[in-house]
Amino acid sequence: MATVRHDPTAGTRFLDPTVLATIGNLELLARTVVEGFLHGLHRSPHLGLSMEFAEHRAYNPGDDIRRIDWRVFARTDRFYLKEFEAETHASVTLMLDISPSMGFTSGGVSKLDYARFLAASLAWFSGRQRDRIGLLTFDDRVREVIPPSTRHLMRILHALDRMGVGSGGCPGAPLAAMADRVRRRSVLVIISDFYDAPDAIIDGITRLRATGSDILAFHILDPAERDFPYDAAATFEDLESGERLPLVPEDLRGDYRSMLQEHQATLAKRMGAQGVDYALFATDQPLDHALFEYLSMRQAMVRVR
Repeated sequence: MATVRHDPTAGTRFLDPTVLATIGNLELLARTVVEGFLHGLHRSPHLGLSMEFAEHRAYNPGDDIRRIDWRVFARTDRFYLKEFEAETHASVTLMLDISPSMGFTSGGVSKLDYARFLAASLAWFSGRQRDRIGLLTFDDRVREVIPPSTRHLMRILHALDRMGVGSGGCPGAPLAAMADRVRRRSVLVIISDFYDAPDAIIDGITRLRATGSDILAFHILDPAERDFPYDAAATFEDLESGERLPLVPEDLRGDYRSMLQEHQATLAKRMGAQGVDYALFATDQPLDHALFEYLSMRQAMVRVR
């Protein structure tokens, strides 16, 4: 089994979301993030999910000669490479929330931009693994579907580059509807602020789990949503409903933080009970943290299987 150790400081300055936002080309951004992340890993020559031996295959020009099985060569006078379980292709679908609340920013990158950067990086990373990659975007309904394929990386990056904020909210219903679009057992990566009632979200998750797929949930928050640092009385607007309320933040800060923590804890507990891997990220966190979490989750999936 491969062991992956992570240096949390390696390449971090290149993976800061505010720095990445200055890169105008999403393909370049994704490549920068993934290469910076991989540079910070002490890893095996082939970065995989498991290094358990599976089979041999004939050597092709350009293959890594370090993987040649010299014992087989001694018996057959032919070059064969060791294939590992890591090299079995997965089908990965990135499910990206583009609802209005994802457009919020307190001054850094918006949640949607962070989610786009993360989705592009995961797509690029999965492409290196020779996975089939797909994309599905949603707000209050499914908006765009790119089916998983080994040939769809550039199509996905183009879709991510041109997408904007959607027109409706509440991810629970579209998550449930997505289950009808999953044609085979897959790795489903949901990137959302999960701005909905936990019951609705878990209902959608339950439908997706019924497909036999492995699910990873990345919960994206802005630092201001997490900390609620506001002091002056102001009018706050719900980006999903458009409702506006005059509030005195100091009077509500404690209750707000408690409610948010309860929401996160409920999602984490109930998703965990469904076998879903849940991780929370703020938009000021370097993307290598999310990539490392993704890799760790997928390694755990293989070990369980």
